[in-house]
Parts: sequence; structure tokens; C-alpha cells
Amino acid sequence: MNPEVDSSHAPSHPRRRAVLYASVGGAAALAGAGAAWWNLKPRESEREVTADFWPMTFDTPAGTPLAMQTLRGKPLLLNFWATWCPPCVEELPLLDAFFKQNAAKSWQVLGLAIDQPSAVRAFLQRTPVTFPIGMAGLGGTELAKVFGNSSGGLPFSVVIRASGEILQRRIGRITASDLARWAGAA
Repeated sequence: MNPEVDSSHAPSHPRRRAVLYASVGGAAALAGAGAAWWNLKPRESEREVTADFWPMTFDTPAGTPLAMQTLRGKPLLLNFWATWCPPCVEELPLLDAFFKQNAAKSWQVLGLAIDQPSAVRAFLQRTPVTFPIGMAGLGGTELAKVFGNSSGGLPFSVVIRASGEILQRRIGRITASDLARWAGAA
């Protein structure tokens, strides 16, 4: 007994299959390269981003206003964080040590908490830091996106030179070597 052969499922010619796979792979590689270029290219609006940032004011956990204008003209490490984010909490002592070591060199560190004020206050009572903290709330997520954090991941840090130019963006936990490199470049 001979089973019927369905020619629509017959194996295609190996050369055609290789050309098809190469074409699909090439298209995917081009799309990936294009997306990477788009995300990493210098943006003309970087100065506009920082220019829009300086007039902002955030409340501190104590409820006093913190004007970003007071931080302008000096190198700034801007860190978006939350109390519920383990890598954020883990890097805060490192950021605080950096601030203490480099404040005399005009370096500033600002933590913008994307969190509930009560959670931030309780956290800072247990784990105090010497650098200023601003309460960005959920609007901090949108501000982080303006600074280039399209994924919304935390922690997210931005290094701004004294000139207002963005030197570095980093999603994820910062290391001591990152801080040393940025301090030397700003």
C-alpha cells in the first residue's frame, strides 16, 4: 500500500531555503542595527532636555522645595530610584560615598524617588543619605523617559556635565568603576 504524497509539504530546494534564511537573518540584523543606532545616536535635543529640567522643583521627603536650578552649572549625577527596587537600594550607599568624596570638587548627586513619599521617608530613616532626594512620584517615570530611559527600568542614572551636556546614561546598578570613569570625564 502506497501512501499518497502531498507535494505542498515536500522539502524545498536546499539552496532556496538557504537564501530565504539568509534574507530573513539579514533583514533582522539590519532592523536590530537600525534600532540600536536610533537609541544610541546623539540627540539634538539633549540640551533642550536639560534646559527643560533646570526650571523644575521637587519636594524633598521633608516637604521643602528643591529647585533644580540650584544644581545647574556643576557636574550632576541624577539617579532615578525606588524603595521597592533592590538594585536601587543596593547602590545608594555607593552613591552617597561618591557624593561625600566629590562634593569638594563641585560634584552633585540627586536622587529622584519614583515612589510614595511615606515609603521614601520611612526608608531614609532606616538608611539615611547625605545627598538630596527629590520626590518625583510617578511623574519621575516620564521624566526618566525624557532623559532616555525608554524601557522605564530602575535604577536609571544620568550624568550631566557642568555645561549641561549629558555625558552618560545608565540603566541598572552603578559600580565604583563607573563612578571613577565618570568623575574623570566630567
